[in-house]
Amino acid sequence: MAPWDARQYLRFEAERTRPCAELVGRIALERPRTIVDLGCGPGTSTDVLRARWPAAAITGIDSSEEMLRTARARLPAGAWVQGDLASWEPPAPLDLVFSNAALQWVPGHRELLPRLWRGVAPAGALAFQLPAPGPERAPWTEALAEAFGRTAPTGRELPVDPTSHVLSVPEYYDLLTSLGAERVDLWDTVYSHAMPGPEGVVAWTQGTALRPVLERLGSDARRAGFLEAYGRGIAERYPARGGGTVLFPFRRRFGIGYRR
Repeated sequence: MAPWDARQYLRFEAERTRPCAELVGRIALERPRTIVDLGCGPGTSTDVLRARWPAAAITGIDSSEEMLRTARARLPAGAWVQGDLASWEPPAPLDLVFSNAALQWVPGHRELLPRLWRGVAPAGALAFQLPAPGPERAPWTEALAEAFGRTAPTGRELPVDPTSHVLSVPEYYDLLTSLGAERVDLWDTVYSHAMPGPEGVVAWTQGTALRPVLERLGSDARRAGFLEAYGRGIAERYPARGGGTVLFPFRRRFGIGYRR
């Protein structure tokens, strides 16, 4: 997959950090001593964890060296490790296994969550937040598929939407309770982000979901053609409001499981 661009990702730092802050604020642990931040990215989520529990030993793990460089610059005293969420195993049980907007990139959540749960210490918690599909297909994904179909080489298939890996709320509940969670807290929130025009929606998705799509197109000319067609599709589907602002609804799914 194409390398992460920390600067592109951080263009909407406040909007991307808001769900993380909501999740951290809802975790009912008083003083966790050891925390892992899986898929820590540029350190924004780790920053939120550090503000809530300043005395905890927090380790940020991410597969992207570009993201980790940004995280080290942001929090020089932090502990940062390059690692793959698809195979990560905790070296010892942790009070909090945490992941913000990362697990959607890993398929097989019925196998993934039990592995993460094994890393939770007694009286600890597993907490995660990730983008979630809604009851209807999001307009930006329609624009993406349409633009890809117009510009991709013949026979090239659209990459799998990472939200397709995300389970439903009842499925996460059944999975966590089957693992022995004493208490489970699950909820969805739809954030209506006010974007500076359709180009804001393009920039948001370019920092995350468009990465594998742009890589699959293969050439700079095709990428430019795709972004032009995608931008037109976004402008058609997200009408500008007063002052040119575009409202971009984005659904997030949250989960916390507490171990006895």
